[in-house]
Parts: sequence; structure tokens; C-alpha cells
Amino acid sequence: MNDDDEKPSEDFDPREYDIMLQLERLESIEEEMTELEVSTLDEVRQRIAELHRALDDD
Repeated sequence: MNDDDEKPSEDFDPREYDIMLQLERLESIEEEMTELEVSTLDEVRQRIAELHRALDDD
């Protein structure tokens, strides 16, 4: 094993890492919204309400 593999990178930027994590989360949300055929937060909320009503009606 190379000693360089064990040392943290001096180029590591916690802010950049946080941005990348947020980007990944948002891209996942976008994919799920596309699959669910919703494009706004209001549509998501409306779909949630519809599904709650459907469960309550059963």
C-alpha cells in the first residue's frame, strides 16, 4: 500500500464536499420527480394529499 493513499488530501475542501452532496441530493430529487411526473413542489404536496385520502378511504 502506498503511503500517499493513507494521507488525507491537502486539496480536500469541506465546502466543496458539502456542495457536491447537496448537488447529488437535488439530482436524485429531480429524477424521482420526473419518474412521478410532478414538476413543482405544489404538485408533490397535492399528490401526497391525494395518496393520504386514498389510504383513508380504504
